[in-house]
Amino acid sequence: MTTAATTATTGAATDQPVGQAVDHYDRFLAEHYTWMLGGDLDALVAAQRDLLAGWGVVPGSGPGDGSLAVDLGCGPGHTSLALAGVGYDSVLAVDLSRPLLGELAAYARDMPAVRPVRADVRTALRELVRPGSAGAVLCLGDTLTHLPTRGDVAALFADVADALMPGGTAVFSYRDLTVPLTGTDRFLPVRATEDRIMTCFLEYPDDYNDYTVVVHDLIHTRDSSDADWTLTAHSYRKLRLSHAWVLAQLHTAGLRVTHEDSGPGGMRTVVLERACGLRTGGDRERD
Repeated sequence: MTTAATTATTGAATDQPVGQAVDHYDRFLAEHYTWMLGGDLDALVAAQRDLLAGWGVVPGSGPGDGSLAVDLGCGPGHTSLALAGVGYDSVLAVDLSRPLLGELAAYARDMPAVRPVRADVRTALRELVRPGSAGAVLCLGDTLTHLPTRGDVAALFADVADALMPGGTAVFSYRDLTVPLTGTDRFLPVRATEDRIMTCFLEYPDDYNDYTVVVHDLIHTRDSSDADWTLTAHSYRKLRLSHAWVLAQLHTAGLRVTHEDSGPGGMRTVVLERACGLRTGGDRERD
């Protein structure tokens, strides 16, 4: 077996994680990402459409009522494609990874409703979406934990509330890694096929106390069944967000929980509705 390992530089908790995550995806994970999710894009989109229906993420019935959806941290775009598939007239697919946005652009060539946009999720809503105009805003796949600080997460929740129309829907998914894993529990199998195996290893260093976890992605590949395996590895930091803290910040932002799910590996999904009486940034500017 041969090994080619690269490790992201770990710096201050306040300014490094976004850059580390972009570097991790662009240099390492992007080429494996669709495979990691299952490899069949059509099946991923169909499954996501079913999830959207279960969450109540569908356009409104009135003219222009909720016809805009925003997919923050869209990756290769199966959620964006599903949003277009359930009837949203315009889907902003936001990510910082050029390879993943390129993959989505190729998939969405015949779907004009989907618009890939390279932008930071921390500023995208303020820069691209008129307050009170979005029918749905989604931020899935653990994107929240890629932000630099918990303050950035709280600010994003406020931006989502501002962007949503009254009664609009928000969906967030993220991993709650606040309880440290120990021993072999820190090794998380992701996917294995005949030519590729992916494992994730979590490390809880003392330097940032309970603030971050270091994620080590390990991928073994081989060209044929009789070839030697080659290991490549790359690391980056993620935020540790407790579910109770997230729920408190969502409530402060004016978003009301309508549904919750929990899954393996600490994954949480929260579906929310924008309070009808909430004033948007645009409302405040007009006062």
